[in-house]
Amino acid sequence: MFAFRVLFALLSFVLSAFAVDVTGRFHWNDECPDIHALGPARVVLDAGKLNGSVLRDGSFSIPDVPAGTYILSVVSHDHAFDHLRIDVLESTFEVRPYSVGTPLNPASSIVLPQISLIARAKHVYFVPVDSFNLVAMFQNPMMLMLLFGGVMVIAMPYLMKNMDPETMKDFKEQQVKLSQMQSAMASGDLKGGFSALIADDPPPPKALPASPAGSKKGNNNSKKRR
Repeated sequence: MFAFRVLFALLSFVLSAFAVDVTGRFHWNDECPDIHALGPARVVLDAGKLNGSVLRDGSFSIPDVPAGTYILSVVSHDHAFDHLRIDVLESTFEVRPYSVGTPLNPASSIVLPQISLIARAKHVYFVPVDSFNLVAMFQNPMMLMLLFGGVMVIAMPYLMKNMDPETMKDFKEQQVKLSQMQSAMASGDLKGGFSALIADDPPPPKALPASPAGSKKGNNNSKKRR
């Protein structure tokens, strides 16, 4: 049991000899002016594998980080920060910019002098409800079409009442053409429908055939005259 404790102590000493404290600092700006605006936040490596707290002066430290490559991020409720790539060596560490979703290798050729964290934006959790906007409603094409149709329905009787006879006659002829075209289209006669629409004058209405009773009465009258 004693030997196991000694071995564990030696192993811990060896690992701590190759571990590095990763330190950095927050720089305040308009988005995050001080530690009170930052609120409860932590600096983590690899989504929480190792972490460190933020002090009042904006500095932080992640102790005893073994050699390797890590992604540094900030867990903050109200602010968004950049991610950084941290390469921990035997006695120091290197800082490089990192974009989420990109591969770790090859590493960026840009090496930053230190870890400097700046708030890029604030998280917005509340979106105000849009109030009723009459102008935006009438900018909708469907609403404009509905409004135009209603105006035409109301104004059409007055327009037809004030038309001169020639214009009224042309209007009625156009209505006849449209009705003939619609009936032709409904029956499947596309050629007849287009012909009725293009024709200059509407075809005259077909005469009704004479009834047989009328023809017989005419024959009897002629016989009596003879």
